[in-house]
Amino acid sequence: MNMISHRRLTAVQVIVVPEQTNTIKMLMEHKLQHTNLDNEVARQPAGFIMVCVVAFIAGVLATVYFVRSMGYEMSMPGGWKMSMMWMPMPGQTWFLSALSFLFMWLAMMVAMMMPSALPMFIKTGRQWRSLCYMALGYFIIWLTAGVAVYFLGTKFNDAAMRSEVLSRAVPLLSGATLIVAGSVQFTKWKMKHLVRCRSLFGCAASCPHDEISFRLGCKQGVACCTCCSALMTTQLVLGIMNPVAMIVIAILIAAEKLLPRPAVTARFSGIIAIATGIQIIIQWATVQ
Repeated sequence: MNMISHRRLTAVQVIVVPEQTNTIKMLMEHKLQHTNLDNEVARQPAGFIMVCVVAFIAGVLATVYFVRSMGYEMSMPGGWKMSMMWMPMPGQTWFLSALSFLFMWLAMMVAMMMPSALPMFIKTGRQWRSLCYMALGYFIIWLTAGVAVYFLGTKFNDAAMRSEVLSRAVPLLSGATLIVAGSVQFTKWKMKHLVRCRSLFGCAASCPHDEISFRLGCKQGVACCTCCSALMTTQLVLGIMNPVAMIVIAILIAAEKLLPRPAVTARFSGIIAIATGIQIIIQWATVQ
């Protein structure tokens, strides 16, 4: 009886061991495939990060160059200074002036927005080429915003040069604008758009993963432009070529998008803007 059981057991082992071997082999191959896939996914963001680092450095260097070459100012009635970037330089056409501004604006946006936008791009989990298309769409939206900024800036500064009354009121308008921009940082509208800007795809609900990367980048760009409108307005008022304002606004934008409690940062920046606006108005009132 024992000999019969032993023979049956041996027969079963002969059948089971090859099956176990095949199973182990399949598991090892599956694990190896997953390891290779994980390594490939890990390399994808690394390549994109390198591209973003190069773009960020180029943006910083270009911004420094434009600040030095376009940072000339002209004293105006009312005690403020107009940046010469809003008008063509001698021998320069309006088209070339606008083109120079847009190059400066794009370089500044890459330098200011890349640190806060990069984590959002990477979290989407796409390949580096798709991430590049997302970044392209994102910064095209910011470049489009620059076109609107240049148009409004040239019109306003041209009106200020033609009207001494308006020119003398510019500090008052600047202070009032800062107070309004700071107040926006406390609103539910700001929090709503800040939540949208912090999401992966530029909207509160995740978009389909098979959507075009360029379109997702454009959505994120629209979300960020809308969310950062108050802070960017603050920088325009304080001086678009003011390097201190650039650094401070860039830090505040990154803090809003990356820190765990964005509402605290938004309100803190709102307090700074309101206090600065009140100070400008008081200084304007004392010299009138």
